[in-house]
Amino acid sequence: MLGSLKEKTNDTLYAAGYTIVLIAETFLNLRFAVEKRKEILDQMFISGVGSLFVVSVVAIFTGMLLTLNTGLGLKDFGAEGQVGLLLTITLTREMSPFMTALILAASIGSAIAAEIGTMKVSEEIDALEVMSIDPVRFLVFPRVLGFSLMVPVLCVYSTILGTLGGAIVAHYQLGLEFIVYFQDVYERITSIPGLKDLYTGLFKGYIFGLIISSVSCSHGLRTSGGAIGVGRATRESVVTSFLMVIFFGYVITAIFYRQ
Repeated sequence: MLGSLKEKTNDTLYAAGYTIVLIAETFLNLRFAVEKRKEILDQMFISGVGSLFVVSVVAIFTGMLLTLNTGLGLKDFGAEGQVGLLLTITLTREMSPFMTALILAASIGSAIAAEIGTMKVSEEIDALEVMSIDPVRFLVFPRVLGFSLMVPVLCVYSTILGTLGGAIVAHYQLGLEFIVYFQDVYERITSIPGLKDLYTGLFKGYIFGLIISSVSCSHGLRTSGGAIGVGRATRESVVTSFLMVIFFGYVITAIFYRQ
């Protein structure tokens, strides 16, 4: 058991170190952003437009569920009029980045790991290195940059849809007028604390995007064992991304809102 624990610890530390180095190498390739603009735009399209439908559905129902549960609790105290304020805080600060990151990790992140993992086991990565083509610049850099740039955009999009979904529930389930609801939302967004919530959520979205894309590429590049290895790398990339999103979500909130 101790031997297995030691082996697992070594594998985890190696994976963490490999991913950190991969992120550093990706940032070193930023000077090739103009040269790789087509590949970056393609990845932005895949990550953004390709995930638009599922993000839209989840965002609307997240806003509706949060409004319904929060509103019913507040209604016991006669404070259901504050539901728009609370929903805006929750969506911008936490739920929109969190839900968007989980959706993209499960859909786009797994696809990245599977794609690069398949190239690895079929020795296409080795062929690139033989031709003196840097795999990080050719494969990793466009995916990491395009993915991480699109996550904050999708966070804003999901916040807007979640707010609209909440407005429907607040009006038809809680009896709150639309003008009252959206007035609270507007006042919160335009206030200093509301702006802080907004840029905190955008920063979370970027960090989540960077983590998910880097972890997915890292697992793909370290794939071995044929088709079984590709499946294992895909599964591990999603699990690792989920854990990292939860951990760094808490850390970022604790840093920005510490007393």
